[in-house]
Amino acid sequence: MASGNSLAGKVAIVTGASSGIGKATGLALAKAGVKVALAARRIDKLQEVAKQISENGGVSICVETDVTKRDQIKVLVHETITQLGPVDILVNNAGLWYYSLMQNQMEDLWEEQIDVNIKGLTNCAAAVLDGMIKQGSGHVVNMSSDSGKKGFPGLAVYTGTKFYVEGFSQTLRQEVCKFGIRVTCIQPGDVTVEDREKTHPDPRVC
Repeated sequence: MASGNSLAGKVAIVTGASSGIGKATGLALAKAGVKVALAARRIDKLQEVAKQISENGGVSICVETDVTKRDQIKVLVHETITQLGPVDILVNNAGLWYYSLMQNQMEDLWEEQIDVNIKGLTNCAAAVLDGMIKQGSGHVVNMSSDSGKKGFPGLAVYTGTKFYVEGFSQTLRQEVCKFGIRVTCIQPGDVTVEDREKTHPDPRVC
């Protein structure tokens, strides 16, 4: 993203904004003068983030969103445009992981990771592209992982989803650069999430 005050007045959607990287990103963007649509499944947590933003003079809205549901993503984009303006930035951060050896056959957990990390990310990117193409600018930021570069035992499915994020981002970048749209892929390592054990008894981040 650009530096200085060039972000002031822009509009961003941040998914998975209730905690961790998403929360920190939403707060940082708001501090830079960006109007932020905070999206996640936990509306109570989103409201806490929005309160922090408001107390610091920023502007945000909360939209309860399950990124695996295309209709909810469309509502998210519509509410953002209606209340804040055209979308300039999408931070595609919503994701989750489970530690599970393949031999344990944790099929439901595998499917949940695929739905959120692959389908959710893809659907969110698709939902903002039309508007970005029409305005001739935009920035899609996809959250990958160090697991998107190297496999780790116990994380086969999660790693596979992040390899998808890498390939998707590389290809999308080639498709949309001619419209003035940038695509960035970020590969963070381990992240400490507040209240993780209390809010997520399973080892996951969402």
